[in-house]
Amino acid sequence: MSLVNELAAGMLRKEGGFQEALRKILEEDLNMSVTDFCKVAEISPSTIYKILEEQREPNLRTVRQIIKAVRRISPSPFGHFVAVIASRPVLQSIEEHIVQIGDEQITVKEYPASTVEDAIVASVRAEREGALAVVCAPIIAPTVEKILTVPVSVIIPGNSIIRAIENVRDQI
Repeated sequence: MSLVNELAAGMLRKEGGFQEALRKILEEDLNMSVTDFCKVAEISPSTIYKILEEQREPNLRTVRQIIKAVRRISPSPFGHFVAVIASRPVLQSIEEHIVQIGDEQITVKEYPASTVEDAIVASVRAEREGALAVVCAPIIAPTVEKILTVPVSVIIPGNSIIRAIENVRDQI
């Protein structure tokens, strides 16, 4: 189970489950101090300490920041990448699988889909495999955004896939 899924399961399992899961992830899985995690998550240490000591329930914004940080720093067997979900002809037009945007190199992983259902399934699979963001067609983007916790950008006809990846770069 991915670390993000552990957090979600902990939240749903029982009262204090999110705190318990976060503590385990920080100590055992990431081997990271609260201070170091807070720097990555851009959350004040006092907030995380209060959450871990169950003196405060995390609000939705804080949960999102925690999940985003855990996703960013957790090891993934597939590596960290941006998923591009599209038809085979669109995917064949991708020339680069590692895109240089500013100072960053972003790996692009392709997910072919020939139907809306295929695209939705591919989106979920990409997130489970560690995608930091998903780039897809405008017709499925609203649905995918409701399902996934990672940023979603659309491929707009006439624009390049690289421009869509640039759009999500700041959100990952």
